[in-house]
Amino acid sequence: MPSVRDKIQQQIFRLNGLAMNEFDLSQPPGDPGLYGPDSVIWRVHGDFSSMLCGGISALLMQMLHPLALAGVWDHSTFRDDMMGRLRRTSQFIAVTTFGNTADATTLIERVRRIHLKVTGVDAHGMPYSASDPALLTWVHVAETSRFLAAHLRYKNPQLSLADQDRYYAEAAVVAEALGAEQVPKSVQAVEAYFEAMRPQLRCDARTREVLSLLLSAPAPSWQARPAMKAMMMAGIELLPEWAQAQFGFHFTSLRRGFIRQRINLLAAMLRWSIRRGAYQRAMARMGRE
Repeated sequence: MPSVRDKIQQQIFRLNGLAMNEFDLSQPPGDPGLYGPDSVIWRVHGDFSSMLCGGISALLMQMLHPLALAGVWDHSTFRDDMMGRLRRTSQFIAVTTFGNTADATTLIERVRRIHLKVTGVDAHGMPYSASDPALLTWVHVAETSRFLAAHLRYKNPQLSLADQDRYYAEAAVVAEALGAEQVPKSVQAVEAYFEAMRPQLRCDARTREVLSLLLSAPAPSWQARPAMKAMMMAGIELLPEWAQAQFGFHFTSLRRGFIRQRINLLAAMLRWSIRRGAYQRAMARMGRE
């Protein structure tokens, strides 16, 4: 009979795509993939708890761009299958970060082909294409900035500025392979990028519907529901204050403290439960268990 620890780990694998068993992150021995075990990106993406909070925050941040929102709205099943979308996104990040070189390249090429088919016009008549280099850069920066923010808050607040810059430079490898251009590769460059992008961003009825769908997304089990709700609020609280304001959120210092305390407790339990996550499987492949 599975232990409580095993049950929690299995539910997590259902959330992050590892239960799909499409790619074996433990094979072949010695293949470093795109980054290898000494990279900063392995450290940042290796902590499931902070990555889940960051992933929720990233999705909301991405949806503030009207063209990114339109592509998801018109071509994705997220309204019927929010957890499926999060699972596929999580699988892409896990395989491109931790997978062997062939699998990472295969998945990047698969997503490139999908992007070529995602075209249309947004709610205001502006044409969009998921393969547009500028749009790919927005999606990438919104995502990686939230992953790093979550890591700094919930895993390693002491990560040096030099390592934060290294993280952005490493993560840009996948973004550029997908077709992104002029990708900012340092903390300072990312901050300047957001300042330049803010006039293009907006929160409208569709954006708020994405938020509503995210907040009501089904958990993998009734036991996981309170944890999922806590993670959702932590994801919102991870947004920059200007983005929180666009969604209509304002957190008092007391509320922020409560959210962060809950996540730290939850993260401790999840870290105890996960013994065969993406990071552990990749380290085993490299003989670094």
